[in-house]
Amino acid sequence: MQFENIPNFLKKRAFLTPDRTAIYFNETTMTFKELYEGAYQTAGKLQGAGIKKDQYIGVLLKNHLETVVLLFALQLLGVKAIILNNRLSVKELVWQLNDSRATALVLEAEFQGIKHEVHIPVFTKEQLWSAPHEMPEIQEEVNLGDICTVMYTSGTTGNPKGVLQTYGNHWWSAVGSALNLGYTESDRWLCSVPLFHISGFSILMRGVIYGMPIILHESFNAERTIIDIETKHVTIMSVVGTMLSRIVDTLKNAQLPVHFRCFLLGGGPAPLPLLEACLAKNLPVFQSYGMTETSSQIVTLAPEYSMTKLGSAGKPLLPSQLKVVLENGEIASSREAGEIVVKGPNVTGGYLYQPEITKDKLKDGWLHTGDIGYLDEEGFLYVLERRSDLIISGGENIYPAEIESVLLAHPDVAEAGVTGLSDETWGQVPVAFIVRKENAVVTKQQLQEHCLVNLAKYKVPKKFLFTEMLPRNAANKLLRRKLYELVNESRDND
Repeated sequence: MQFENIPNFLKKRAFLTPDRTAIYFNETTMTFKELYEGAYQTAGKLQGAGIKKDQYIGVLLKNHLETVVLLFALQLLGVKAIILNNRLSVKELVWQLNDSRATALVLEAEFQGIKHEVHIPVFTKEQLWSAPHEMPEIQEEVNLGDICTVMYTSGTTGNPKGVLQTYGNHWWSAVGSALNLGYTESDRWLCSVPLFHISGFSILMRGVIYGMPIILHESFNAERTIIDIETKHVTIMSVVGTMLSRIVDTLKNAQLPVHFRCFLLGGGPAPLPLLEACLAKNLPVFQSYGMTETSSQIVTLAPEYSMTKLGSAGKPLLPSQLKVVLENGEIASSREAGEIVVKGPNVTGGYLYQPEITKDKLKDGWLHTGDIGYLDEEGFLYVLERRSDLIISGGENIYPAEIESVLLAHPDVAEAGVTGLSDETWGQVPVAFIVRKENAVVTKQQLQEHCLVNLAKYKVPKKFLFTEMLPRNAANKLLRRKLYELVNESRDND
């Protein structure tokens, strides 16, 4: 397949609108010219540290101005960034670095404990800034088929998979979003979602492609969000349900300024009461559907339908396609639930070093998401379940199988089943059902400590319920959907 070469995104943007603000971070601003110059200097430092074109380099950073500079420096060199989730445990991060065959790791000083667990060069940002500088070999053009970034996503079974994201995937994601939401020169996008998520990284790419200022926050804070929407003239903000709920509560009887255009809501279906509360406050909320494999949103509710199609994720963006497929492979009828299958130039071409999984998930260019939904008579998508057993907690994807495998590694656990329970703060939280081995007396505190060593904190079950058996079908497959029935039947023995 032939792919086009186009000018390097940041270099061209710095040429087109050099004096336009690129980033607001705390009290610091940076123009596109300054962003390019910073990325250029950093590229020279990276090259001086031995980092070269086409290498896979791990990046373990926080939402910070220096992170933005570093990510674009890697693009200037043509280096493929393995963008790591800084909320993961050391064990999880080491696994991903080994799996990706990363040749180096750049990280925040506070994360450098991992350097004792890996066998590749590790640089803190401070060490990188003091590295020898070389004249960097800048990639004047990017090929839309080349890999730009890799982000790991957990599967419903097995280990996480590295999702390959090309320059073309990011380009078409930005184009599709602009063709749906529109874009004006007064637009400013607030990013308080993590840059290690596709939701955050895609905002950076849109900023450079559109020439649009980004207001970057280190983390989400509802009060600060409302202030910056007012004072920095934010027009668009990406949120998950928990963030939106806190903004609604913090606003109380106040309203956002008229220049604010919309909240782009992702991270799973939003509760209808939250959408109705936003409607009552005249808060424009556009639901969307997307994933790491689609380089952010692939389905979004167009502005004129935000009231009449409340609860829908919308229609596929202009460059993309969508269909709902039944188990027998036939196309579902209107309002008939089936698997959501998507296609488009923003959809990944596959998984890093995983040809069999790629072949299984991608068929004739169509990505089989595993998510369940239906289309109404007008073609609007309604998402019923994300990847069947997926738990979405505060916008983070949690896969029960991953937690279950950690629990089953404990010597006193015979069986483990994990499901999500509704939670007012996080949307859902994981809950584990445990069958102890005969004569074992393992406690929930011991299991919690075991999980904390092997899992990110947000994945650790909030409750451990002990039971004598787990629901299984005739093939002995765990029926996670029936686990919630055990809640009232099980007693915590501790």
